[in-house]
Amino acid sequence: MKTIKALLDFVTMPFRSKPTFFYSVIDHMTGNPDYTDPDIPLATLKLAVDNFALAILAAEDGSHTAISARNDSEIAVTLLFKNTVGYVNRVSNGNLTKILSSGFTPSSQPSPREKAILAITDGPHSGTAKGTTLYVNNAGAYTWETRTVSSTGVKGPWVRIALTTQSTVIFENLEVAAVFEARVAAITPNGVTDFCAPVAKLVI
Repeated sequence: MKTIKALLDFVTMPFRSKPTFFYSVIDHMTGNPDYTDPDIPLATLKLAVDNFALAILAAEDGSHTAISARNDSEIAVTLLFKNTVGYVNRVSNGNLTKILSSGFTPSSQPSPREKAILAITDGPHSGTAKGTTLYVNNAGAYTWETRTVSSTGVKGPWVRIALTTQSTVIFENLEVAAVFEARVAAITPNGVTDFCAPVAKLVI
């Protein structure tokens, strides 16, 4: 039987998704009685993530120097969490519950194939709406589709309207007072997940 281990799946995450994941691991391990003496102190991990998050913001101006600094910061913080995975695997010794409590992904879990969960709210201005889906572990992108719904309930064909690296999207150029439906699927290294159940929204 294969030993259960914490995975290094965060290595291939988009750089913008890494801080959220890393902060989640820190939260899971803080005060956790199973991980009282990590090889790398949690304060050191948090400082590295804070610096990485700041480097991401600084690189948004497109500066070559800032982008290089962001890449260096990403490499450094990713290495720290690789080492932390080693610590978790050593302490957990294949115990699934302990690995789950660390915030890392255990090897025993199947690839994320569950349907995404989508919520649609009013957009920033009339004729728009905002779609938000739950973060799918190791997702590199999200594909969004919409279709029209007539006043008599007739539904049009699904049309892909966006491909995003974030788990949110703004639906634009919608007909005010009309109903539309949307759905989303995540794109992962293991393939595309099933689309979520369609969600309807009245455009205001």
